[in-house]
Amino acid sequence: MCGILGLIHADPTSTSAALELHEALYLLQHRGQDAAGIAVSSSRGRIYQCKGNGMASRVFQDGARLGDLPGFMGLGHLRYPTAGTSANAEAQPFYVNSPYGICFAHNGNLINAQRLKRFLDQEAHRHINTDSDSELMLNIFAHELNVMQKPRVEERDLFEALSRMYQQCEGAWACVAMLAGKSVFVVSIPRPLRRDRFCILGIRNDSWYGIMAFRDPYGIRPLVLGSRPSANGKGTDYMLASESVALDQLRYRDITDIQPGQAVIITKGSTPMFWQVHPQLAYAPDIFEYVYFARPDSVVDGISVHRSRQNMGSKLGDRILKVLGPQAVQDIEVVIPIPETSKTAASIVAQTLRRPYSEAFVKNRYIFRTFIMPEQTTRQSSVRRKLNPMRDQFEGRTVLLIDDSIVRGTTSREIVSMAREAGARKVIFAVCAPPITHAHIYGIDLASPHELVAHNRAEEVVAAHIGADTVIYQSIEDLQAACAELSPRGAAKQVFEVGLFCGRYVTPVDEGYFAHLEQVRGEAQRFKVRDRARQAAAVNGCVGAEQARVNGVASSDPSRSDRSALPASVDANSYSGGSAGRRDTSPDVRDRMDINLHNFGDYNHAETDS
Repeated sequence: MCGILGLIHADPTSTSAALELHEALYLLQHRGQDAAGIAVSSSRGRIYQCKGNGMASRVFQDGARLGDLPGFMGLGHLRYPTAGTSANAEAQPFYVNSPYGICFAHNGNLINAQRLKRFLDQEAHRHINTDSDSELMLNIFAHELNVMQKPRVEERDLFEALSRMYQQCEGAWACVAMLAGKSVFVVSIPRPLRRDRFCILGIRNDSWYGIMAFRDPYGIRPLVLGSRPSANGKGTDYMLASESVALDQLRYRDITDIQPGQAVIITKGSTPMFWQVHPQLAYAPDIFEYVYFARPDSVVDGISVHRSRQNMGSKLGDRILKVLGPQAVQDIEVVIPIPETSKTAASIVAQTLRRPYSEAFVKNRYIFRTFIMPEQTTRQSSVRRKLNPMRDQFEGRTVLLIDDSIVRGTTSREIVSMAREAGARKVIFAVCAPPITHAHIYGIDLASPHELVAHNRAEEVVAAHIGADTVIYQSIEDLQAACAELSPRGAAKQVFEVGLFCGRYVTPVDEGYFAHLEQVRGEAQRFKVRDRARQAAAVNGCVGAEQARVNGVASSDPSRSDRSALPASVDANSYSGGSAGRRDTSPDVRDRMDINLHNFGDYNHAETDS
């Protein structure tokens, strides 16, 4: 899951695209806190870019970097990592200079990435610099566009290239792209002056520019388009975003969903041109957008996220009553939501069961979502920093806790423990989503199946694992109905991507994909743990022995415990797990690094905010 943005101002002399994209990034920050980036194009076709690891405020230094990004159109991206690594090199937007100059931002995941890599290497002969499937998709599109060998590209050429790209790519995607290339014009020269008939004489001033967007044939990842009058009153500005809230807040109206298999191109000074580049194979948005990811004030594929969560609460209340029975429901003394996503559903559960409602967990709003944090130990410690229980709402009571989902169980276990410590006599844990038992393969890297607490476990086992007296899940049928009832396409026709609950995915999936996914996850995990150790050494001046071993540093005393420390002055890449002081000539480092001037953090581990 990522957040993507595309913007084009009607006035080509405008230089404020980055300012608007920057503001929109904050509105979509919930979709990814791993990395952020903006790329813009000026009226002369020069592309300016700033991207790096971290949230938008850090990457753009609270707006201080925006002065280096003049342009009238551009792209924005927020990354939530899937199965790849977290190197700065994988921050988006990506850029290729041929053909025409293309920037690209992608939300989703390709499930045939290995085959695409082989094609680009062996047939297209295009270099791939990262492990990101987004870069693969960009280069597939660039290759299909390049084979046309046209000095001036037209809209139909782009649609045709996209159509051929769709035939190669499998998975889920919502993408925005920006093209900035000057058009070559050709002049005929008389034969007496030259042997060949034509020569390139110059470059037009009326350069072809534009942004484009497109969506997978199943409509799994969301994408919307909005418009508004330009600031000078001449023409119309257009913006694309993952969620409608970004368009609403920036006063864009006439918001419409890009359809599955559809592409749109908006060139300088023109109106949008839509094209069905691939037949629509389904209209199956990812149901987890409504359960957890999307903001409640967004409308995703015509379905209000807020109202869908109200429906989830109503149906969950009915299920709790069915499972527990009327007498046990009467014994519930308070219904408590786990902030923030479950608040809407929890309030409706309380109404349905006619029990008191209390927001008894107070959230520290300056700590972000825990389950998308990359490490389990980080998630565990962050839960207690994020939430604080009000003791008088728990002490001596039977409490019904409502959460949107249970993934690994790490957060849920800590929350139940906090409720017990606050004096709760009995804890019932109810969930708006069904048990998550399978991997999510379309751009939301929840966890490996063996990490999922509900994988091959009954509800009673899950309850024991998290420390609750009872766990009650929403049924998959009720969850789908809660959203489908609000669909403008009609409840009977609306389907959703629900593979993470049942293992039945919308798209075909090769048998070997899951084994490949586990291998990639393992490699990424190793790099993340080592980087955390390096950062700890840089900030704290020492590292534990366990971290040091991961980091490539060995203690000279093998009897030292994991709590022992090594000086930060020890070069993390200079020693290996053998004898102390022995230098390793081939340190374990990332095989993809970025040296872009505006991409920071890969080498500046000791950098602190100022």
